Amino acid sequence: LPLLLKATLLRLASGSYRPFYNGFYYNHIMNDNGDGQDKVDYFSGTKLVVETSKDPVYSYSGANVTLPCHYRYEPDTGPKRKIRIKWSKLRDDYTKEQDVMVAIGKTYMAFGDFKGRAHIRQASRHEASLVISDVRLKDDGKYRCEVIDGLEDESDVVDLRLQGIVFPYQPPRGQYKLNFHEAEQVCRDQGAILANFNQLFQAWSEGLDWCNAGWLADGTVQYPIRLPRKPCGGVHLAPGIRSYGPRHRHLHRFDAFCFSSALRGEVFYLDRLAGMTLEEAKQSCQDAGAEIARVGQLYSAWKFLGLDRCSAGWLADGSIRYPIATPRANCGPAEPGVRSFGFPSKGRFGVFCYKER
Repeated sequence: LPLLLKATLLRLASGSYRPFYNGFYYNHIMNDNGDGQDKVDYFSGTKLVVETSKDPVYSYSGANVTLPCHYRYEPDTGPKRKIRIKWSKLRDDYTKEQDVMVAIGKTYMAFGDFKGRAHIRQASRHEASLVISDVRLKDDGKYRCEVIDGLEDESDVVDLRLQGIVFPYQPPRGQYKLNFHEAEQVCRDQGAILANFNQLFQAWSEGLDWCNAGWLADGTVQYPIRLPRKPCGGVHLAPGIRSYGPRHRHLHRFDAFCFSSALRGEVFYLDRLAGMTLEEAKQSCQDAGAEIARVGQLYSAWKFLGLDRCSAGWLADGSIRYPIATPRANCGPAEPGVRSFGFPSKGRFGVFCYKER
C-alpha cells in the first residue's frame, strides 16, 4: 500500500497529469488540414453560447424547412478552429434522442430517415442551421442544436411543428378494435400518422370534441372533450383531454387519433348520373390521372383548402364521407366538418380523388 500511494503521488506531481474537467481530460477533434491527424484542444476560458428560435418553426408535409441555430463566443476572440455541430431529435419528455446529423467543417453525416434530406446551412459566420427537405409527418417535434468546441459543449432546442389536422378513426369492423400497432397502421393507410399529445391538444383548442378514446403516438389512450357530458367522463369534470394513461400495446383495443398535414396536391370530386361502386370509383380516379383519396387527404383538403362538397363520395378505405366548410340546410350538422356515412357494403356514390401537383 505505501508503494502504491507513493506511485500515485509521483504521478500527480508529474507534468503529464492533466486536471479533471467536466468528466474528460481532453477531447480529440479533426484539425483544419484534413490530413487525418488529431490535435488536442483545451478549455480556452471563452464562453460558448448557442441560440435557436424561441418560437416554433412551422412547416408542412413535402416542404423544405430551415431550423435556425447560431453560436457565438463571449468574448469574441476572433477566428476559431473548426467546431463540431450535432443535431438530434428529442422525445417530448426529453428522455431519448434520435441522431439527425453530425458535421465538422464541410464534412457531415446524416442518419436514419434523414439521410439525403438533411444538411447544415452555414451561410454566415457562426451559423449551424439545419435544413430538412421533403418534410415528413414524423419530422414534427423538438430538435437539439449542439455545438462542441474542445471541452465546451452547449446546445439549445427548437420546436418544428407541422401544420396539420387531427381526426379520429375507426376501422370498418367498428369501435375499439385496434391495438396500438394496428392503430399505427390504419393511420399510415390513410396518409397520416398517430397524433402526439401536443397535436391532440391543439386540435382540442380548435374545437375537436370526441367521446371515443383513441391511441396516441406515445402509447397512451386519450380523448378530447369540449362539452362535458355523462358518457364522456361526467358532467362535473372540466373540459379538456381525458386520459386513460399508457395501455398495453398488444392487448388493449381502442380507436386511433391520426394526424395529417397540408397537401402538396388537390382533392376533387367525380360523379356519374347513376353513381359508382367502390371499384368503379377507383377506376374513375385512375382514368383522371389521380388516385382515390384517403381519409387524411380529405380532412386536409377540407381544413387547408376549404373543400366544400355536399355530396357523399367514396374514399380509399371504403368509407363514404363529404366535407362541409360552410354549413347549410340538408348538409348535416350546424358546424363545419367532415361528415361520415360509415362503410356501406353496397351502394353507388360519387368519389373523391387525389392528384399530386
